[in-house]
Amino acid sequence: MSDAFLHVHALILAGGAGTRFWPASRAVRPKQLLSLVGDEPLLCATVHRVLPLCHPEDTKEAWARVLIATGSHLAEATQALLPELPEENLLVEPLPRNTAPCIGWAAWRIAAKDPEAVVMVLPSDHHVSDVEGFRRVLQAAVRAATQGTLTTVGIRPTHPETGFGYIETGEARGGGALEALRFVEKPDRQRAEGFVASGRFLWNAGMFFFRAKDMVAAIRAHLPALAEGLDAIREAEARGGEAGAEALARVFPTLPSVSIDHGVMEHAAALSVVPGDFGWSDVGSFRTAWDLGEKDPEGNHAPEGSVLIDAHRNLVVDLRRKGGGKRVIALVGVEDLCVVETEDALLVVPRERAQDVKRVVDALKERGDGELT
Repeated sequence: MSDAFLHVHALILAGGAGTRFWPASRAVRPKQLLSLVGDEPLLCATVHRVLPLCHPEDTKEAWARVLIATGSHLAEATQALLPELPEENLLVEPLPRNTAPCIGWAAWRIAAKDPEAVVMVLPSDHHVSDVEGFRRVLQAAVRAATQGTLTTVGIRPTHPETGFGYIETGEARGGGALEALRFVEKPDRQRAEGFVASGRFLWNAGMFFFRAKDMVAAIRAHLPALAEGLDAIREAEARGGEAGAEALARVFPTLPSVSIDHGVMEHAAALSVVPGDFGWSDVGSFRTAWDLGEKDPEGNHAPEGSVLIDAHRNLVVDLRRKGGGKRVIALVGVEDLCVVETEDALLVVPRERAQDVKRVVDALKERGDGELT
């Protein structure tokens, strides 16, 4: 193992809501805790993909270099899914403050333990079909970060997607990395088409790589109020006992709520991006779950025991079955639907409108049925 990989740590961001996956996903059971693609929850799959990069030979040491950032309402369920994770490696945010505070919290902690540490920051709820290709790209990003450059990974676009941010690329920097010129917010259709046609833009997948000490320095330079709060939390944690928990509860809610993209990455003097093409998906809706799932000859993705007659290209998700339910789901003469059943809810939506499922969550909250969300 090269020196560059003797100090690799991973921070997995696992606090999302996943409202587009209602009723499977709820506030206390967001999509990263669900097995939406394959048999393994998305969070578990994410951790298992990166463990060999943290330490390929010692599994226990690899787990010691993985941190999970999540909310207090998800801490118990997250720890239950990952029993190998050391308890102190679960970073429980008292309340959401966007990505810069939790990434900074992890950077402060890791830098104190390992001054040469390189940190990989990854979302918990994405799918990757080419795991080995994914690891090769991450290794290139780690090597770029060891040179002191804040680095990200960009996905080569396959179509003019308007739901993702983009990264404009520049000159080659060696080792597979390119100069990252700027981040671009989600574009309209015309701009997205221009981005893809130019060949200079990549999708922003929300993955970041840096030496911990470089991120500490960048936050001090660009977000001094955040740095001051993180100093207070770290100093209290170093004292041990209840001091760390008390400081976290008192200081974290006062930290500025800002994304790492806007707060740090967009202001970096030098930024690198490594292009990737490894079967990536952000698993953004039930339509994506259908796209990625195994299908029968009629294009249906459904659990064993479903009855499908003259039915084509449908997605069936039966979460009662996993809990011991015996109800049979039957589809007759329908096409291109998502049918999702849980113990207390049933969703039927055309696949093309799967993004609108979040509107159900909004409607339930507005009418006072927030317990169903």
